[in-house]
Amino acid sequence: MNREEKNEVVLELQGQMQEYGNFYIADTSSLSVEQINNIRRKCFEGDIIMKVAKNSLIRKAIEGLDGDASEIYEALKGSSSLLFSKTANAPAKLIKTLRRTSDKPVLKAAYIDSSVYVGDDQLNNLVSLKSREELIGDIIGLLQSPAKNVISALKSSGGKIAGIVKTLQEREG
Repeated sequence: MNREEKNEVVLELQGQMQEYGNFYIADTSSLSVEQINNIRRKCFEGDIIMKVAKNSLIRKAIEGLDGDASEIYEALKGSSSLLFSKTANAPAKLIKTLRRTSDKPVLKAAYIDSSVYVGDDQLNNLVSLKSREELIGDIIGLLQSPAKNVISALKSSGGKIAGIVKTLQEREG
């Protein structure tokens, strides 16, 4: 691979890192071609893009990101596969599902909205992250709850309120 080709790969990786905002680095070494193809198929089904690149090129792409992601550099050893997804926890869920039948892929690191997670022990934390849509749903639910309570209280005591209003009007008149 010549210098121009390497620069193209780095620019492509940087573009995907910025577009998705989330990426995972996993170790898929020693998996058979059949197992890798199975992972790629599951990635496609889950709207996850899987790329394999040299660690030096991944490092150069990460260096171009805003903020400090240097903690990831220690994870760039051996074989590395990148998983890109718009949903922050989708690759973590996929890795966890795949680990039910195999000891790989192993999570090396993850970059989620400028937060860095290093090590396979972070997998459970990443699985439990809520997606943007889930967080918005939670906020809407919280905002609707007080309004529903007020409306419910008004409806249940509607006769009492009407009686109070009528009494007040009689006193004024």
